[in-house]
Amino acid sequence: MSLSHFPLTYSRKPLVCLFPPLFKQNLLSFIYLIHSVLPQRSVLHLLKCLSRDPHPNPWISAVGQQLKRSLGVHNEEPLYTPLCSQRLKELSQHLIVNGETGGWAQCLSGQREGFESQGDSGSSEVGTQRKRKLCLVTLDSSDEDAGQHSKRTKTDVCDIDRVDAEERNVNEETSERLERDVPTATPAEELQPAPVTSDFLPEYIKVSVLQIKELLESQTEWDQSSIDVFQVLNNCDVTQVELLCSSLNLPDLLEHTLPKLCSSVLSLSPDLSYSTAAALIKSLLLKKVLSLSEPASRCLVTAVTSLCSHYPRPMCHALIGPVLMEKNIGNPQAELLNRLIEGCLDSHYRLLLLQMTFKISWSEAVLSMIHSLLDSKPDFNEEVFTEFTEQLVSQAPLFTKSVKFAKMMLTVLTKYSSHVTAAHKHSLSSCLTVNETFLKKSLQAALKRIAHTT
Repeated sequence: MSLSHFPLTYSRKPLVCLFPPLFKQNLLSFIYLIHSVLPQRSVLHLLKCLSRDPHPNPWISAVGQQLKRSLGVHNEEPLYTPLCSQRLKELSQHLIVNGETGGWAQCLSGQREGFESQGDSGSSEVGTQRKRKLCLVTLDSSDEDAGQHSKRTKTDVCDIDRVDAEERNVNEETSERLERDVPTATPAEELQPAPVTSDFLPEYIKVSVLQIKELLESQTEWDQSSIDVFQVLNNCDVTQVELLCSSLNLPDLLEHTLPKLCSSVLSLSPDLSYSTAAALIKSLLLKKVLSLSEPASRCLVTAVTSLCSHYPRPMCHALIGPVLMEKNIGNPQAELLNRLIEGCLDSHYRLLLLQMTFKISWSEAVLSMIHSLLDSKPDFNEEVFTEFTEQLVSQAPLFTKSVKFAKMMLTVLTKYSSHVTAAHKHSLSSCLTVNETFLKKSLQAALKRIAHTT
């Protein structure tokens, strides 16, 4: 049978629709700021292309409509989406008075008899403030309109008293209704925000979540079509990536699946943005690394090193930084980080990690990592080296008997002697006096040699 018997359908959409939602949001925000200097025809053409997106983003649609209004294009379409309109209608239904649907006007209206005698100090203050504002308006008006303003002010004051009474009545009715219908919440519950769940994800992301979940649970080899499923990561913002990772339960993913997953992520084109990569790395690896009680498995080492080589900056901020902030990291974590320092990070990122250690309390595990950073010879400048020596001085009393600290000091005095100034020598000399290890004499000799060469 020839192919002509099968109808072929093509779905064509503008290229701008293929960009991630976050990119389109930033693009429209930028255009909104400078639209006055851009050709109106080109901006309208871009908005027309964005309107053909099969999965429109409510935020992008609203900004697009507002941009059209700013350009003077007559458009009766509201800024809110149909979903927002539906939610407003549902909210109105909850504000029914006496079983009758009267909308917002009836909800905010009520009996007006006897309201003047009901009130509290808060309502009185509000009424007083409004009266003061009306008085200011009267004083600022012209002499010709003074009489009219005076009459209007008297009428408005009466209206304000009546409206204040109505507001008090409505507030009392609403409070009574809430007390009856809503269970009493503890202070902790009141402060907690509503949880964000996967229900907030667009449908196309939910479909991808199901496909990825099935793929992760399968025992078969992954082909190119399987890898393409992860392309959805390029269409998500940070919140959506976090929800996606949570739906897939990536923090508890079995380690033998990590190499295949990381290989698929590294095959994506274009590369993931910084924020997306950082969110993925944090969800996928942070819990596994922090929970290490023995040397990392081969699968975990492969995953960490491959992602670090491709995404070094997100790895530093999403994994290495949080691990350093933990006070109880041990040798397994330090050994894994040393692998990244020696094999995956260039001098710039090594210097970044060294600066991160200035903000934390040092431990034996952190000392081994700092020693690895010094052995890798990061590009010190005078300012960073001064900060490092200040940190050495402040931490020295805690490691008077630590051989690791003494070895690190010896590395500083031998490999970085050219950076040591007279001020540094005075500070480092005080460090050496409190040292109680067998390396104390070697340290003092190394410091003395620097003094002779300068």
